Amino acid sequence: MPFADPQPDARALDAFVTLCGKRAWTARMADLGTRLQPGSLSGRGAQQRHALELALARLCDRRAAGTLSPAERRLCGLAQEAVRLAASLPAGPKARLRERLLAGLTGEATLIPLFHLIRVAALQRARGFEVRFTGLAEGTAHDLEITQGGITAEVAVETISAEEGRHLHRGDWYALVDRVNPELQSWLAAHPGRYLLKMTLPDGLAGADQLAGLYQRITEMLAAEKRQDSGAQAVLKLDPLMIAGAQAAGEGGGLPARLRAQFGHEAHLALTTDPRSGSVFVMAARAGRENEIAAAVCRRLSLAAEGRLTGGKVPGILAAFLDDLDREEWRLLRERLELEGAVRRFLTTAAARPVVAVSCASRLELLGAGPPDAADGGELRFRNPGHPAAKHPGLAAAIASSV
Repeated sequence: MPFADPQPDARALDAFVTLCGKRAWTARMADLGTRLQPGSLSGRGAQQRHALELALARLCDRRAAGTLSPAERRLCGLAQEAVRLAASLPAGPKARLRERLLAGLTGEATLIPLFHLIRVAALQRARGFEVRFTGLAEGTAHDLEITQGGITAEVAVETISAEEGRHLHRGDWYALVDRVNPELQSWLAAHPGRYLLKMTLPDGLAGADQLAGLYQRITEMLAAEKRQDSGAQAVLKLDPLMIAGAQAAGEGGGLPARLRAQFGHEAHLALTTDPRSGSVFVMAARAGRENEIAAAVCRRLSLAAEGRLTGGKVPGILAAFLDDLDREEWRLLRERLELEGAVRRFLTTAAARPVVAVSCASRLELLGAGPPDAADGGELRFRNPGHPAAKHPGLAAAIASSV
């Protein structure tokens, strides 16, 4: 496998920061520093989303060189590969690469799309393919062209957030919890005990207006000491917390695990405590519909197949990266065959005619985790048996189904 735990090269990491632009890199780290507020769910969410940039910042610190984890060493290898790629490109394509880097260091964007592109290219090269970065070099809609055994295929690399398939976005949930938490702490101090506020949001939660309305309903419900508040957008119910381990919420993390087991992986949970009285207030929220992450992936695949592949006689590969997933979600998508079923249905549609295969990966594969957390072989891969090139021996290493 490429990037197999390389030793960090300080000069290459310095070159990576230079490639990004030292001013842009410093500004990005300063911006992230303001977001990572201790005790804030939004800050924790930003830390998770921008974990790669934060890890790279640690890698650039010489003092961390002797304590790198395997994932950090893998990340170091990806950064070094980006530097080598830049050195191989003429001025125009190199400028396009730097534009992608700067885009990944702006706002809510991350470096994941570019690092995913670099990893996909390295995987295909390790399988014996000649790889060309045509998206950078020539401005093609697809990112790569791979050639072996007399046949060439186009590769379009897509990064898809799991938020696109969630009806209750994590970012909105984090913002709600951060906003309501000070009131909850004051309320708990005046009402010692153990409580569970269950929220059902039929249409999910989207946008500042709905968030403000739900916050107001929660605070008014608590102020009036009501047990239930029902409306079209939300059903709220306050009950005693009757889960074993609630008394020891701060001891060993037993309560969060029990809550997750009871409410399932799709529920959004938040825990507020009053250490002085031992009081606990849990909020648990679910949308009225199950998440549709696999369906969201296929919607994006369909757009990519129609807009980024030339079609005709040139087979296309869609290399999807699923971001904003936790370990359990990724594992269940695979074990329950949700992703496989959705992708195989997509491959029977008219939009998928140019597609000879689809691959899917997450941060776990990117950073070198092994089964069962990550897919065996570094990616899930599904061949389209209806494509004319599906049985071409030259493409077998890149398109053979992995499950």
